[in-house]
Amino acid sequence: MENLISLVNKIQRACTALGDHGEGSALPTLWDSLPSIAVVGGQSSGKSSVLESIVGKDFLPRGSGIVTRRPLVLQLHKVDENREWAEFMHLPRKRFTDFAAVRKEIQDETDRETGRSSKAISTVPIHLSIYSPSVVNLTLIDLPGLTKVAVEGQPESIVHDIENMVRSYIEKPNCIILAISPANQDLATSDAIKIAREVDPKGERTFGVLTKIDLMDKGTDAVDILEGRHFKLQYPWVGVVNRSQADINKNVDMIAARRRERDFWTNSPEYRHLAHRMGSEFLAKMLSKHLESVIKSRIPGLQSLIGKTIIELETELSRLGKPVASDAGGKLYQIMEICRGFDQSFKEHLDGVRPGGDKIYGVFDNQLPAAMKRLQFDKHLSMDNVRKLITEADGYQPHLIAPEQGYRRLIESCLTSIRGPAEAAVDAVHAILKDLVHKAISETAELRQYPTLRVEVVNAATEALERMRDESKRATLQLVDMECGYLTVDFFRKLPQDVEKGGNPTHSIFDRYNDSYLRRIGSTVLSYVNMVCATLRNSIPKSIVYCQVREAKRSLLDHFFTELGGKEAKALGKMLDEDPAIMQRRINLQKRLELYRTAQSEIDALTWAK
Repeated sequence: MENLISLVNKIQRACTALGDHGEGSALPTLWDSLPSIAVVGGQSSGKSSVLESIVGKDFLPRGSGIVTRRPLVLQLHKVDENREWAEFMHLPRKRFTDFAAVRKEIQDETDRETGRSSKAISTVPIHLSIYSPSVVNLTLIDLPGLTKVAVEGQPESIVHDIENMVRSYIEKPNCIILAISPANQDLATSDAIKIAREVDPKGERTFGVLTKIDLMDKGTDAVDILEGRHFKLQYPWVGVVNRSQADINKNVDMIAARRRERDFWTNSPEYRHLAHRMGSEFLAKMLSKHLESVIKSRIPGLQSLIGKTIIELETELSRLGKPVASDAGGKLYQIMEICRGFDQSFKEHLDGVRPGGDKIYGVFDNQLPAAMKRLQFDKHLSMDNVRKLITEADGYQPHLIAPEQGYRRLIESCLTSIRGPAEAAVDAVHAILKDLVHKAISETAELRQYPTLRVEVVNAATEALERMRDESKRATLQLVDMECGYLTVDFFRKLPQDVEKGGNPTHSIFDRYNDSYLRRIGSTVLSYVNMVCATLRNSIPKSIVYCQVREAKRSLLDHFFTELGGKEAKALGKMLDEDPAIMQRRINLQKRLELYRTAQSEIDALTWAK
């Protein structure tokens, strides 16, 4: 099971290196879900000495007042090599074999964050890994000592700041609390026990450690506490005897200190019966064993969390899109693929797969007919206008049988007014196509990823639509002009027959100023114009669809693709100018995804091996 603790340590280091804070995620981070042990105690309670005894090395800063001013995440790794070294997360690839240098680096790194002359604290942790054949696999978090008053040089909020920092660690349900209390003080006033009881009232996550037992007044002992009669926890209390200040001043090494600690428990009549479960060596082994069991019990939850987070990360990466290709061919292919995705979305709008294309039919079925109905042919065919045009068309010699030139002028003046609705229909469809382009652009996630390419595609599509609009307008207006340029003869051949069937032909033909005759001309022209309007109501949409809609579906970005083929890698790269923040986020997400996949694979492999 030591392999499992090593794996957890490895995952925790990777989480720290990646800054796995789970931004934007509703799920807890992997780091938060991994069990850890937080060392809690008041100032001068012996916290540092307990940690050094567990490690077997003298490596922590010492002094009066608040010494630990930043959390220290300490990972112990048992190695088979017959050598010891330490590594800091902020100094990768640098190994410390001199533990006095480790102490100095902790102090210097603390000062770099909080200021050398300041006594302020920081929540930014220092990450230290120690590799040794004489340690057990373990992760401990040394937190600043709890205090009751601020001293000179400290902000007034220091008491609450430290307490809040400690709570932020020990409130997590996966945190094991190592509550350090000195035996030469009343346990009822212990800062560590007080705060541990608040976050863990049943004592299910709390281990009590009693220090300075050798400094108790003569005639007193800590047996009641160590046997759990004075203050009961779910796990038995452990007593430790640390080096005294005199021992530290004399540079008594940890091996000798451990020997003296064992002698104390073995030779003390009060504690002899408890000696088998007392001391820093027992404490380290007990914590390691407990951590093993906690990790083992958390594996199903870890596997579930990792699986959910992998899905979430993959979804987010998919939303952000693929990274930019490195070579010119890859860039060109990437741009083409993005454009094809946009083009497909645009076509789906036109074909009814996505909404919006139906508006074009609305132009043909509603807007165009309504606009043609609003044309005021009655003004063109008023009695005065008919008389005026007929008279002008006759010139100096009145017409003999029928005013053909007058008919032509009247019809032309009416049909020319249809150009307006025809142009309006072309422009309306153009506006709809532009709107569909923008919708397709917004629906193409990759174009949000690359702002310059988005602008280029919008411009290219807009220019293409404008060319198609111009061609459509030319072709559509030609339809109107063709109707003006050549009249349907069969329609007018029916006129003499109509005259013969009724009315007075003498008045109809020879009296240019007869109102009845002029009304007959106006009515005939109106009938002809209405017939032409009915024809144009069908042919104008066909022209627009052929020149604009069909062409947009067929070749919207053809010109753009042709230009792309002649661009060099630098120009293509400028189009793929992704937002640096998105690029960095993708890199971070990819690293996190790799971490979670590796963790999933290794945890699964280790679980199956068991």
